[in-house]
Amino acid sequence: MVINVCIGSACHLKGSYDIIKIFEKLIEENKLSEKLSVKASFCLGNCVGAVSVKFDDKVYSVQPDTANEFFESVVREKVC
Repeated sequence: MVINVCIGSACHLKGSYDIIKIFEKLIEENKLSEKLSVKASFCLGNCVGAVSVKFDDKVYSVQPDTANEFFESVVREKVC
C-alpha cells in the first residue's frame, strides 16, 4: 500500500515534508516497509485542506501534529 503526500505549494507551506518524515519513521518503527511506502505527489485537489494525504483511494487533511494519530487510526488499521 502507498501513502501519497502532496508536496504542492499549499501543502508544502503547511508542512508536507515534515509529514513525509514522520510517516517514514513510523513505517520503520512498526516494521511495515514490506507492506507500506510513502510517496510524494503533486496536487491531490484538496488545497483548502492542506496537507493532503491520499491513502486507500481517499484524500485526508493531515497536519504535522496529527500525523501520528492519523497513522495509528487510519493507516495501521488497514495495513495490519
